[in-house]
Amino acid sequence: MARLDAGGPELIAPVLEALHALVGFDSSGYFYPGADGALDAHMEHPAVQAAVPDHFDPRILASEARVFHNVLQHGDDIARHPHGPRSLAQMLRVPVDGLLRSDYYNVVMRPAGVGDWLSLPLRTPEGRGIGMLFLFRPAGARPFGSAEQLALARLEACLASVLRPAGLPDEAGEVLREGLLVVTPQGQPLWSSPEAEALMAQAFGWRWRGVGRAPLPHALQLLVQRQHSPGAPAPDVALRNAHGCFHVRAAPLAAAAGPGEAVALHVTQRMEPGTRLLAALRPLDLPLRQQELAWWLARGLPESQIAARMGISANTVVYHRRQLYMRMGAASRDDLLAALGVTTLGVTAPAR
Repeated sequence: MARLDAGGPELIAPVLEALHALVGFDSSGYFYPGADGALDAHMEHPAVQAAVPDHFDPRILASEARVFHNVLQHGDDIARHPHGPRSLAQMLRVPVDGLLRSDYYNVVMRPAGVGDWLSLPLRTPEGRGIGMLFLFRPAGARPFGSAEQLALARLEACLASVLRPAGLPDEAGEVLREGLLVVTPQGQPLWSSPEAEALMAQAFGWRWRGVGRAPLPHALQLLVQRQHSPGAPAPDVALRNAHGCFHVRAAPLAAAAGPGEAVALHVTQRMEPGTRLLAALRPLDLPLRQQELAWWLARGLPESQIAARMGISANTVVYHRRQLYMRMGAASRDDLLAALGVTTLGVTAPAR
């Protein structure tokens, strides 16, 4: 994946799937800056995901700061962590007994079944934080050792390349789901379709507490406020996270009879073409060269450019293309795309 022109937090699931085969761990998590700069979190295990809102409780954040050398409370904190993988023991500023007595352990770690971890902050070449990866083992399991730290360190540049966001999503791609949320002009939720409830939870993570349970996430509050700007186009917000690409658009609603007004928030989840292609390629278990070649063929690149991208000769591209077509039962580029269930993702090239 690191050699392809795709990246972002929506690739965290296949990344973690691949890591399981390289570094032994029970479950994992990934913290990364969200659309509003606050931290988003993706956790493999439901019990760990359920503990995420407690992590951001002010009392628990204060406890975290007392027991660890470096905290993880805001997006900017990622770049403040030392370079390279570190174990839980290396991050502690107190003895283990102090951790076990802390609110952080008893509210977040113990209910989630986390006994040890290996963490790795990821940065851009300019030093900005991309995200922070955590590999977890349960209490009583063998602690992470130096060999596993070294294995994870070797993957740091590759992981940063794959998970670095590729920018905000546009409105291209397949629509997966849509929903509607109705709020007051002050941002108080009034009604939500079941689809919107589920989509908002995916789009805004722990910041979405449900209709009637808490104020809207800050990004949605700003969206509702922008809706009142006279003469402005319909405001919207776009974001991408571990669950995919989302757009939320605000529009005014007037009461059918009598006074009153509200704001409709239309939320859409899309799958970008590149993500769809990667999802189609992953279960095929193709050799790496053929998988990369299939990607560039779907991107519409001619073979001369594919050779340059892959660092091989044009003749070698032709050889791998023939092997790929034979494996997929395809006679042309169009046949290959049809077999993958995708359309050309880039500049159209002559089918071969």
